[in-house]
Amino acid sequence: MAIFDRSLDLGPCVPRPDDDMIVCRCEEITKGEIRRAIHEGMYTMTELRRYLRAGMGLCQGNTCGRNVKSILAAELGCRPAQLEDCTARGPARPVVVDTYGKEVFDRD
Repeated sequence: MAIFDRSLDLGPCVPRPDDDMIVCRCEEITKGEIRRAIHEGMYTMTELRRYLRAGMGLCQGNTCGRNVKSILAAELGCRPAQLEDCTARGPARPVVVDTYGKEVFDRD
């Protein structure tokens, strides 16, 4: 796994025609937002996740993770395999509190 020099200057983020394409549907993050964050110094998947919330929606990166990683690798000039993955988490859905406590309250 490559360690990228923090003093590496990627230069300014030059706009591309596909920058308005949505990559993370859960958080509505575009390819341009990801590219700009990389040029601002976010060189890891974890940094991108924390900065943009890419991969923190309901799917937890199961839908967009590969695409975000491919964009990051292309901007850094490396292969996606050289980049570390984020911690995988299962999909989460909002649950009503009564669902968890129903059995406890029904015992009486």
